[in-house]
Amino acid sequence: MVNDALVVVVGYHGVELLDIACVTSSLDMANRMGATPRYRMLVATPGGAPVECNSGLSLPGQEALEQVNESIDTLIVSGGLGHCDAAADAKIVGHVRRLARQSRRVASICTGATVLAATGLLDGKSVTTHWFYADQLAKSYPKAQVDPNPIFVRDGNVATSGGVTSALDLTLAFIEEDHGAEVARRVAMGLVTYLRRPGSQSQVSTFVASPPPEHPLIRRVVEHIAAHLDAPLTTPTLSALAGTSERHLTRLFLQETGQTPGKYIRRTRAETAARLLTSTGLRLEEIATRCGYTSPETLRQAFTTHFGQSPSTYRTSHRPQ
Repeated sequence: MVNDALVVVVGYHGVELLDIACVTSSLDMANRMGATPRYRMLVATPGGAPVECNSGLSLPGQEALEQVNESIDTLIVSGGLGHCDAAADAKIVGHVRRLARQSRRVASICTGATVLAATGLLDGKSVTTHWFYADQLAKSYPKAQVDPNPIFVRDGNVATSGGVTSALDLTLAFIEEDHGAEVARRVAMGLVTYLRRPGSQSQVSTFVASPPPEHPLIRRVVEHIAAHLDAPLTTPTLSALAGTSERHLTRLFLQETGQTPGKYIRRTRAETAARLLTSTGLRLEEIATRCGYTSPETLRQAFTTHFGQSPSTYRTSHRPQ
């Protein structure tokens, strides 16, 4: 209908179906929750032909990419294993660039950032993509300011997001922007997901970022850190525990974890505090003590630095609704 907000989702061969479904299902849920104007979703593909998804499923195109000429509320480029081929296709890139000019808001999901970068739309902008492909994007498109950590990034009217389910967070942010926090909250409830995570939240947690260190000395130190977060965990203390020099410990830590001991400890404390905030009813003072912070205020400062929001806000927004 004329008054609907048109959302064009761009697909291509090798697209990730979840990148599309997270967006369209969230917007459909917003419509059912009474969003006005309603969202009208349109999956546009080259020639309007079906595209084969990563999973092997075939997804019909609803409209030929070349024939979309309406005014667009939001243009969203999906990601997928075919992102490099799509970015190398001059016709796809040209039409995405054209459609962006007639869109109020432009976004990419996951590796869809590669296609946006190929149009030049990310030049000079702060952007993100799936952490695994961030280095590749930065090297291929050096004018884009790539940060692999955030779940999503907004820079002007362009938004980019991390891997796959971060599409939920970005779409919920759009819904909140368009229709208010209450509608976004009800959509999250309807999807049985957490209320939107902040865009600044890290894509990858320390606890799942890498396997346990192979070096027995570093593995022993890491296990000690996890079990003694409430203790003074200085590099001199840990090097004495390990029976080695501070310099050698730091070198081994960088080799095994990619981080210095101090950075690893700060991140582990912040993420442990986040887990306690959302899984327990402990007071902030108790969480601060358990995680090795000298006071609730020290916890607040460290938490805000790491997650971009206060512990109380994080607890409210990340608990199951």
